[in-house]
Amino acid sequence: MVTGELRSKIDSLWEIFWTGGLTNPLDVIEQMTYLMFIHDLDDSDNLRAKEAAMLGLPYESIFAKEVQIGDRTVDGSQLKWSVFHDFPAAKMYSTVQEWVFPFIKNLHGDKESAYSKYMGDAIFKVPTPLMLDKIVTAMDGIYEQMAQLKAADTRGDVYEYLLSKIATAGVNGQFRTPRHIIRMMVDLMEPKADEIVCDPACGTSGFLVAVSDYLKENCKQEVFFNRQNKDHYMNHMFHGYDMDRTMLRIGAMNMMTHGVDNPFIEYRDSLSDQNPDREKYTLILANPPFKGSLDADIVSTDLLKVCKTKKTELLFLALFLRMLKVGGRCACIVPDGVLFGSSTAHKAIRKELIEGNRLEAVISMPSGVFKPYAGVSTAILIFTKTGHGGTDKVWFYDMKADGYSLDDKRGETKENDIPDIIARFHALDAEQDRKRTEQSFFVSKDEIAGNDYDLSINKYKQTEYVAVEYPPTSEIMANLRKLEEQISTEMDELERLLNV
Repeated sequence: MVTGELRSKIDSLWEIFWTGGLTNPLDVIEQMTYLMFIHDLDDSDNLRAKEAAMLGLPYESIFAKEVQIGDRTVDGSQLKWSVFHDFPAAKMYSTVQEWVFPFIKNLHGDKESAYSKYMGDAIFKVPTPLMLDKIVTAMDGIYEQMAQLKAADTRGDVYEYLLSKIATAGVNGQFRTPRHIIRMMVDLMEPKADEIVCDPACGTSGFLVAVSDYLKENCKQEVFFNRQNKDHYMNHMFHGYDMDRTMLRIGAMNMMTHGVDNPFIEYRDSLSDQNPDREKYTLILANPPFKGSLDADIVSTDLLKVCKTKKTELLFLALFLRMLKVGGRCACIVPDGVLFGSSTAHKAIRKELIEGNRLEAVISMPSGVFKPYAGVSTAILIFTKTGHGGTDKVWFYDMKADGYSLDDKRGETKENDIPDIIARFHALDAEQDRKRTEQSFFVSKDEIAGNDYDLSINKYKQTEYVAVEYPPTSEIMANLRKLEEQISTEMDELERLLNV
């Protein structure tokens, strides 16, 4: 979360753009993204060089030697943020505009790659050397502050905060999923080196980046020291779709900065007939839009066969089932209405998850998780596509805290159920005898089916009532009389004083 001094620094940076003439919030976000990418490219290149040196592996910096830009040849080291940020304003501006920006636009050799596709029409819009100098200085301050806070995903946090300034964000459903929730979902799913991962509403590629980070931390030997697995990781593992080109551009740069050379990130309306994917992916992680405009005429007909509706959250669940391979798994965020909605479409998709596939878990989250951008109550559904049932019982967990306050400030707190959720999900055998009065428990498929496939935890949770003993009525009445006498005496005293 962006708080305190960091928020102040970002507001100041926004003010620099605004007073400099860039008043379209999307333009500001795009230019910010390019500059953050240039900064992070320098950092990640240095990090990879250090890692290669530690592992004794060869590594050639992208800034090494001379770089060809158009018909000119320039010293690659001049393109590093850590070098040009010390230049005088005029020289810095000409370096970024004439050398650095063309360099990052053509950084990826494959012209069909996601990066090349979405950077091809990128335009450097900072109008003056003085403005760029102010922006670079401000961004150095932001990165310095983030380093002190030991927060990793600077771009994501800054983007989340900037997004709150866009009035249309609430209409389009473009709310960034909090990083700790993304990471919890990835930890629950434990991705493997041979996964084919997809987010059909990828936004800034937060879920894909988290899978990439998880594999680096937990499967480094298996992924990076196996030629076939490394090629799969770089070129075939990650797939993301979105309908916002700004998001796609940010997502492609985000993935590349995190070390994935060629993710398949594409402009696509996932719910329409232009999405041909069927039984293709082994893992889907998503937070699909809960609202926003939907052209009912272009919705894929096979999705409408599963649940005839215009509600995007229900259609996306049907889509996930279609896109997964048999045996493929999904963890997705849904609004609470999906769990208990009484319409035919709501019941149909829940029945399909339970009777036609294997629904494993429903994790209810408190309504403050998406604050300050949205106050909707949500849940995480975890299921496996089988095509022929397999649900015997469903594990429910009532998350009450996520490590942050549930108000608009979202400050850090000690209360955090996430480690407990992950630990319990990976040891479900120990959950068999948990009572309905506890925070997590199992419910049988038959009981759920008997309740119209209702998946709201409150339907099954039992509340313990503690008996409270009250004094007899006569004693209460005697106490009331005493109080009445005391009030009367004090009122007489007050009246006497006022009459003096």
